[in-house]
Amino acid sequence: MMIRSMPLLLFALIAFSSVLHSKSECRSGCDLTLGSYYISPNRNLSYISSLFQMEATELFSYNPVITNVNFVKAYSRININFSCDCINGDFLGHTFQYTAVKSDTYGKIADYYANLTTAAWLAKVNNYSENNIPLGAVLNVTVNCSCGNSSVSEDYGLFVTYPLRQDENLSSVSAEYNFSTQQYLLQSYNPGVNFSAGKGIVFIPTKDLNGSYRPLSSSTGGISGGAIAGIIAGAIIVILAISLYIVYYRKKKARRALFISTPSVDNSLLHGTTAFTDKSLFPTQGDSINPPGGLTVNKSVEFSYEELSAATDDFSLANKIGQGGFGSVYYAELRGERAAVKKMDMQASKEFLAELKVLTNVHHLNLLRLIGYCIEGSLFLVYEYIENGNLSQRLRGSAWDPLSWASRVQIALDSARGLEYIHEHTVPVYIHRDIKSANILIDKNFRGKVADFGLTKLTEVGSTSLPTRLVGTFGYMPPEYAQYGDVSPKVDVYAFGVVLYELISAKEAIVKMDESTGETKGLVALFEDALNEPDPKEDLQKLIDPRLGDDYPLDSVLKMAILAKGCTSENPQLRPSMRSIVVALMTLSSSTEDWDMGALYDNQGLVNLMSGR
Repeated sequence: MMIRSMPLLLFALIAFSSVLHSKSECRSGCDLTLGSYYISPNRNLSYISSLFQMEATELFSYNPVITNVNFVKAYSRININFSCDCINGDFLGHTFQYTAVKSDTYGKIADYYANLTTAAWLAKVNNYSENNIPLGAVLNVTVNCSCGNSSVSEDYGLFVTYPLRQDENLSSVSAEYNFSTQQYLLQSYNPGVNFSAGKGIVFIPTKDLNGSYRPLSSSTGGISGGAIAGIIAGAIIVILAISLYIVYYRKKKARRALFISTPSVDNSLLHGTTAFTDKSLFPTQGDSINPPGGLTVNKSVEFSYEELSAATDDFSLANKIGQGGFGSVYYAELRGERAAVKKMDMQASKEFLAELKVLTNVHHLNLLRLIGYCIEGSLFLVYEYIENGNLSQRLRGSAWDPLSWASRVQIALDSARGLEYIHEHTVPVYIHRDIKSANILIDKNFRGKVADFGLTKLTEVGSTSLPTRLVGTFGYMPPEYAQYGDVSPKVDVYAFGVVLYELISAKEAIVKMDESTGETKGLVALFEDALNEPDPKEDLQKLIDPRLGDDYPLDSVLKMAILAKGCTSENPQLRPSMRSIVVALMTLSSSTEDWDMGALYDNQGLVNLMSGR
């Protein structure tokens, strides 16, 4: 059994982590948030206030420009005040009630609420179909909100939910809320959002009735009594487990390597006849899988702190080879094998356990191989060492030679194969949630490996995704995830599409358009502008990495760009599956086959070509 063979302290860590992180998407809301309501013609304060179940006079407080309940200026905005609640422990929002009238649709209702909600969100929180809403039906209208983010700033605890409109952008919204010199702050509170998209919701810090910004601490509630009780219970478990751990280790005469037993990989997945799986990726001997290095992949070695410290020269700066969001990475030579050791703080227990769980169960040539772990003093994960850095470094680092076009296509294919495996060949499936060029490593043979599984989410096949806490990296988040927290494998598909654009252009996911003003634009929007031209080749050539010179086939670049466009479709249902992406990239890497460009250039044609959404 897994528990019997696992060190007791690690077992305690898992138990305590499950208490701390269960339903951790939100633990409390805040007493006040605002919604920015755009006033269309023929709408008055009486009508607007009825939508939000309040008296019209209640709107006066946060709208000093309003002095007459019978008059409101069209084509302007007013603030609607309401509480921001933690709904089902999953996300922050406030639910209003709306009584349907004749011919109502979710699209019309979203318009009544000035796009503070959307038709898709209304469909999610109600049981009626879009075109069959009964007269008089009482509907839930959920408006998302924010109470702040301590990782961004402690200075702001009051926010306005702001639906973007056409002709608005980061600069104009920043100016409206007096953040012209702090545009980065708005982008930080809205990761992955394109302010120039003309639609979608963003969250903006705003001032209270006293004309001051509320600090975060004054607007957020404390941890619930149930959560406190759970943490105390978890702490008791940890204390007991540590006591057992000490007794257990005192009985040992010498430290030895321990293994975490995990369920065997289903080899039927590896030996199937599907045309999309390359069996050569899985070298097997009998019924077990044997990776390089002589270690059995369904077990992870426990290293001692002393061993890791000696191998890294006490984690010296000279041995430091990387820095990530959850820890530093050091070069080491352990037991005859070159390795990379990630040192993480104890506060990153959830990410540590997620990565440990994934990489002790999932094994593929195009996924970074985990060697072992250590839980003394800090949390440590030990991986195979990858010689050629990550894709972000290779595309943009001046110390590296430029990657050839053929290498870029191969790295894209390798990465897609790794993602296809976790999306379609594991039970349950995994969603990486932080695909980006920095998390794609390049080995000595210039083959790609997907790394950093600390944010990976388990998803049962056929389950319905629920809103969750936002994690990931600016510029790689799809709209449905950045706005509503919806999680599905298509989150990874979108991010992979951004990586494809990076392979073409060597630009970052968020591109600085003007250094003097700090104006930025998403790489997705930049390529869409080019691909939407009648003849996209001319504009596309302006985006190609100049380090490639003329050493690339333009048709091949165009095909990859069109594939990326399909991956980054705003509608997740129109994005191809990773299996279809693998097929397309295999075809792209072949010199004997070609794509039907007429079908590929049309986005719907791309989906039809890649059947298997």
